[in-house]
Amino acid sequence: MRIEEDGDRVSASRQHLVFAYYVTGHGFGHATRVVEVVRHLILAGHDVHVVSAAPDFVFTSEVQSPRLFIRKVLLDCGAVQADALTVDRLASLEKYSETAVAPRASILATEIEWLNSIKADLVVSDVVPVACRAAADAGIRSVCVTNFSWDFIYAEYVMVAGNHHRSIVWQIAEDYSHCEFLIRLPGYCPMPAFRDVIDVPLVVRRLHKSRKEVRKELGIGEDVKLVIFNFGGQPAGWKLKEEYLPSGWLCLVCGASDKDELPPNFLRLAKDVYTPDLIAASDCMLGKIGYGTVSEALAFKLPFVFVRRDYFNEEPFLRNMLEYYQGGVEMIRRDLLTGHWLPYLERAISLKPCYEGGIDGGEVAARILQDTAIGKNYASDKFSGARRLRDAIVLGYQLQRAPGRDVCIPDWYANAENELGLRTGLPTIEMNDDSSLMNSCTEDFDILHGDVQGLSDTMNFLKSLVKLDAAYDSGKDTEKRKIRERVAAAGLFNWEEEIFVARAPGRLDVMGGIADYSGSLVLQMPIREACHVAVQRNHPSKQRLWKHAQARQHAKGQGPTPVLQIVSYGSELSNRGPTFDMDLSDFMDGDQPMSYEKAKKYFAQDPSQKWAAYVAGSILVLMTELGVRFEDSISMLVSSAVPEGKGVSSSASVEVASMSAIAAAHGLNISPRDLALLCQKVENHIVGAPCGVMDQMTSACGETNKLLAMICQPAEVVGHVEIPGHIRFWGIDSGIRHSVGGADYGSVRIGTFMGRKMIKSMAAAVLSRSLPSSNGISHYELEEEGGELLEAEASLDYLCNLAPHRYEALYAKMLPESMLGETFLERYADHNDSVTVIDHKRSYGVRANARHPIYENFRVKAFKALLTSAASDEQLTSLGELLYQCHYSYSDCGLGSDGTDRLVQLVQEMQHNKLSKFEDGTLYGSKITGGGSGGTVCVIGRNCLRSSQQILEIQQRYKGATGYLPLVIEGSSPGAGKFGYLRIRRRFPPKQSVVSLQSN
Repeated sequence: MRIEEDGDRVSASRQHLVFAYYVTGHGFGHATRVVEVVRHLILAGHDVHVVSAAPDFVFTSEVQSPRLFIRKVLLDCGAVQADALTVDRLASLEKYSETAVAPRASILATEIEWLNSIKADLVVSDVVPVACRAAADAGIRSVCVTNFSWDFIYAEYVMVAGNHHRSIVWQIAEDYSHCEFLIRLPGYCPMPAFRDVIDVPLVVRRLHKSRKEVRKELGIGEDVKLVIFNFGGQPAGWKLKEEYLPSGWLCLVCGASDKDELPPNFLRLAKDVYTPDLIAASDCMLGKIGYGTVSEALAFKLPFVFVRRDYFNEEPFLRNMLEYYQGGVEMIRRDLLTGHWLPYLERAISLKPCYEGGIDGGEVAARILQDTAIGKNYASDKFSGARRLRDAIVLGYQLQRAPGRDVCIPDWYANAENELGLRTGLPTIEMNDDSSLMNSCTEDFDILHGDVQGLSDTMNFLKSLVKLDAAYDSGKDTEKRKIRERVAAAGLFNWEEEIFVARAPGRLDVMGGIADYSGSLVLQMPIREACHVAVQRNHPSKQRLWKHAQARQHAKGQGPTPVLQIVSYGSELSNRGPTFDMDLSDFMDGDQPMSYEKAKKYFAQDPSQKWAAYVAGSILVLMTELGVRFEDSISMLVSSAVPEGKGVSSSASVEVASMSAIAAAHGLNISPRDLALLCQKVENHIVGAPCGVMDQMTSACGETNKLLAMICQPAEVVGHVEIPGHIRFWGIDSGIRHSVGGADYGSVRIGTFMGRKMIKSMAAAVLSRSLPSSNGISHYELEEEGGELLEAEASLDYLCNLAPHRYEALYAKMLPESMLGETFLERYADHNDSVTVIDHKRSYGVRANARHPIYENFRVKAFKALLTSAASDEQLTSLGELLYQCHYSYSDCGLGSDGTDRLVQLVQEMQHNKLSKFEDGTLYGSKITGGGSGGTVCVIGRNCLRSSQQILEIQQRYKGATGYLPLVIEGSSPGAGKFGYLRIRRRFPPKQSVVSLQSN
């Protein structure tokens, strides 16, 4: 149905409609599901023009009809993949810009003309953004049919590639908002750009042949176990070996190159083979998760052994749906590539997939599309998604709907949503009061060393250890409700042996922030939320190994060797694996510990397990820096309540708690300061994030209700500043994911070090011109004091040692606004920062980045002095003003964000409204924190009930404007040094339940 310029809708004939169906350029999966919808539209007597870059056979193998028209056009690129499992995030954004952004005007003109030429009645998109906009401009209604949208996928890429790419996300979402509604497929992600939603069953291609017919054609008997190897046609170059398969198994390989030689138990399938028939004829599938593979595995009740893809945000939702219906087994990428398949295949064929839902989504979707094309109105009068995009779409996987917003959310969706957007840490334990909880802990454990210090989160953690065996008893619970990380943890510890527990809090950056790496004074508050890590040492012969780890040891033909096994609660937040294991001997390179660079590559080879670098990296740093050797196996459980991606040092708390627990278990006495410096090495050199040391120092050295005062040159704690009783600090999360590994943080750091190098060079040049020449005449006459200052500035170690007035007098006007990396390297050779690398082709801001730490250091000193001054409204106003100045300086550096700016603006509105003035003020200032580019803002105000009410009001107003309810952080707790460690032993060791993990 077309929409005329006056707004009237012109109905089409039900007997013969024309559909333009746009298919995204990412892989074959979208094209294969489109086929089923197209088939039903054509069966109903309609013409369908498919716009796709997919090969013709994908469509013509299923639909042979003169009513099918195929137009080869690529209007988006999806995710650029280096191989079947690896997405190149920056290349994806660049390719999309090249494909869909640069030629946008031309694309729109061409598509509008073409849509009018075929007299399309309806435009359907799966899930090409520009198709929706072209349809709107052509006056034609449009509908999307999908389980995810590209704004959701690309949002995380922007976080890493830099916020200068975020206009891509906004444009994609705005394009989507022009469509009438979304036909949403099971396994869906949050898609806030769409105004209205209609849910349909699984869209699954029909079977052409029975299992028996397929096996007969292949010459394979029912006694042979058959696995179909399905990685989307991209695994060329992988070496498959005969010993990868157990005896009695055959493997059907999809997408193998004709050049690849396959072992006799691997059979190459033709490029145009009809895979649904082969899937249904197999005993299990081994591949990557996508809508096509998951939907067909569920429909045909086929167990699916999957390997995670990196950086594809749709995967957790599909994975949770697969596992909810007992159809999934996760294989570690390392075991895929090294051929340790046996335990996974055995586990898979023991499953009994139980999906009983509809599989006629293609027919249902086609009927809805037909009704829409003839004029039926499925859309409601809700607000347009375009009007809430700027803040509803938050970067990364924080895109989420509030619990309960949708009616009848299926369990698999709620589970995935919890993983991606909500805080996950300790299991919820309801207790009447702390004393009953403490009594329960002491009943369950002998505390041989240390004190829980009345901390309820520590008591909850100990209680969670007790419940590991009972809470997920495989005999009493249904398979689909098991949480894999809890199952893995239940078999982790030997309860007859001692366990060591450490605790480390996150931190709220009150003042200092990114000026830490420039040597600034910083003021940091350890927050109430913390990470707990439990560690147990065991002789290798006594460690309870997961089955795939056992298989790896047996394959080496050795006896028991030391193994590291880690379970991380809440690790699904980033679509990463909940467990990690490695042989500790892998840390050795000959008779020496491997280099940090090799370790960085080791952990980066499987991004779904890269999180383990924060934990296991502590072991390598202790080996390298302190000469420690680990002869025993190590089991670790990590449970963090520090919200991730909020800019409150979730990574530092994990590092500090991990190293503290490991050190305690091995009798190492490391001071809190030294431990923080060692943890910084983990993050800088093994994780590869160029952070300063203030996060680790606060987590290790902080004290309750005090601000840690530290001069970062490199880490001199100058005291703890008591927070006055009339002052309170809050953190409010913007929902925009922050990452110190992101491009914006790194580029600002590089620009800052460039500025320092230029200032040193300028000072040295002035000095050289002031020295006597060969004829004894100097070009400049300098006062003795001026010469000393220039000498100090020519050898400037930290920018913060340069006074603001010196910067303004001599250097500010001489620094460029920005400089190309290549130009800088030609002039100055190096920026002298060991943890960042200059990109020759990138332009870096210099002046604003260099100015920020110089002035920030001055602001922090003033803030510290004001905190100890007499309590007054002027005191609070001045403290708040310093926060505001810091916030806008971040923005000048390019580290601001829409969400954090909005929160700061809300604080200002609250501060300056008439009621606040009448009540002598309650909130006084706010600033972005940590590495910037999103995350949390710090707010300062009076410590009174009215202030807390205003914080809650800001929280609700932010939600009303963005659809996101921000987390409020308040309260303080001791650092790891003050907490020490607990050495505990279970009082009544339970009977060890037989919990074996075939996959984790």
